[in-house]
Amino acid sequence: MGVLDDIVIHKRAELVERRTRRPLGALEGDCRRLPPALDFEAALRPVAGQRVRLIAEVKKASPSQGVIRADLDPAGQAETYAGAGAAAVSVLTDAKYFHGSLEDLVAVRRAVRVPILRKEFIVDEYQLWESRAAGADAVLLIAAALEGAALGDLLHAAKGVGLGTLVEVHTAGELEEAVRVGAPARQEVERDLQRLTTTLETSLNLLPRIPPGSVAVSESGIFSATDVERVARAGAHAVLVGEALLKAPDVRAKMRELMLGEAPS
Repeated sequence: MGVLDDIVIHKRAELVERRTRRPLGALEGDCRRLPPALDFEAALRPVAGQRVRLIAEVKKASPSQGVIRADLDPAGQAETYAGAGAAAVSVLTDAKYFHGSLEDLVAVRRAVRVPILRKEFIVDEYQLWESRAAGADAVLLIAAALEGAALGDLLHAAKGVGLGTLVEVHTAGELEEAVRVGAPARQEVERDLQRLTTTLETSLNLLPRIPPGSVAVSESGIFSATDVERVARAGAHAVLVGEALLKAPDVRAKMRELMLGEAPS
């Protein structure tokens, strides 16, 4: 077994306790009182004068890097991102491996008016309702973590909940499956999810295979304008960046670099 297998096993066990604390019916009631979610997919499509859009990530730690920013203020960081032109904000909510929480997402929702992606290991429809109730506009679905018909089922369920989706793939086979089940936005991840190794080549190989009309996102291993240029030439409409922004001494300057010098719209 690899790291992803361990995470999924833990997530399923964690869900038993979460369902007890907050029943599904309560979540559904909360969601009915919310306004429609913001259009995550539309936010990732470059407009006139732009080459690539930026999803800026809020995360305190990762299994591969350990603690990145122990003092991170999720809401404050998200406000900086939105003010500097981020198309969307990604929030890590996993507690055990990323030191995040659903409360981080709630705080970010209160702070910004750009679309929010809940980056989590989604394995059950319950988490979709949980995400929407917390204020997420979209969720990440990791193809490697979902067996059989689960990816298609969760894509369909997310639409019913009112959430956008970003499907993470890192092999040609996973991309083919995402295309088959109709994923509207697809993310090529350069990280090997079992061994946590990183290479930009995954995006460069898979981006050209994404069908026209889909939104293509490149994520992991992006630290410079050169990296962004490479994936943009390969077909990326957007990039998702966390570590490079969280470690930057000047976040706004780093964002301008990663947006290839484009001013916020």
